[in-house]
Amino acid sequence: MRRLSRKKALSLVKELDAFPKVSESYVETSASGGTVSLIAFSAMALLAVLEFFVYRDTWMKYEYEVDKDFSSKLKINIDITVAMKCQHVGADILDLAETMITSNGLHYEPAIFELTPQQRLWQRTLIVIQSRLREEHALQEVLYKTLLKGGPTALPPREDSSIEPLTACRIHGHVYVNKVAGNLHITVGKPIHHPQGHAHIAAFVSHENNQMFQYFITVVPTRLNTYKISADTHQFSVTERERVINHAAGSHGVSGIFVKYDTSSLMVTVSEQHMPFWQFLVRLCGIIGGIFSTTGMLHGLVGFCFDVICCRLKVGVYRSREDVQLHNQMNNLNNHQTPLLADNVPQE
Repeated sequence: MRRLSRKKALSLVKELDAFPKVSESYVETSASGGTVSLIAFSAMALLAVLEFFVYRDTWMKYEYEVDKDFSSKLKINIDITVAMKCQHVGADILDLAETMITSNGLHYEPAIFELTPQQRLWQRTLIVIQSRLREEHALQEVLYKTLLKGGPTALPPREDSSIEPLTACRIHGHVYVNKVAGNLHITVGKPIHHPQGHAHIAAFVSHENNQMFQYFITVVPTRLNTYKISADTHQFSVTERERVINHAAGSHGVSGIFVKYDTSSLMVTVSEQHMPFWQFLVRLCGIIGGIFSTTGMLHGLVGFCFDVICCRLKVGVYRSREDVQLHNQMNNLNNHQTPLLADNVPQE
């Protein structure tokens, strides 16, 4: 009974076969079909390899949402070298809420304004990277993927012990500010705070040939999620402007470096995406099935057109019976004449 039920189950499964097999005795091969098969298999292999490289690669997905974290502080890293002595220059921050940020986190260090050859090379490299980032936006994704694995972004220290006088001042450090618009200014004189604002005392300093450098920065909060790191950072765009202070010519103002910053209300979430394995299999099956079906249809279409042309011109298997009989008679005649000619050849 079990054998009968098993045979019935196998016969039922055979009846449901949607892929019937054709006996090899009924299959006819041709040179054109073999050529098309070789082309199809080569295209399948090439596209499968390219699809595998696409599967291994990752891409960045950008999402935008409202920044709800308005109570946190924004850390500003500062590293500026000014061509003035430290006792004549001061730096502080005043935000839109009239909150005065003192320069307790900043350090004033006497330095030499001219850069060493190694520092100039670092500066040129940084300028080239920034210019390339403006042209090739795809490089930003490369920086995201290799975050914290590149070279140091800080100015390399001086290696030589120069005897030049320390006529410049390096202001470096970090401060924490509120997430509102503010103004970082580095100008002549030390800052002094009073109830109605603040001021800078500048004594015994010449006010000739002074300049004002202005930088307008828009800061965008960015949340980065990659397979190697997850971090909360910031992006920024900057616009710079400078002019000479000349009161006699009507160009008024205060000489110094003014960095006006503002934070965006939108936060950018950058996440690294990877193609799922099931999607890779679906795309791979689509490539193989699509090429197989397309080449089969093209081969059938070309064969049909070739048969139509041969039928019109009556060549090949489409020749008339009279032409075939005449061709056979000519072949027989040539075959009979060939030995007669060979017998009439005189022997030496």
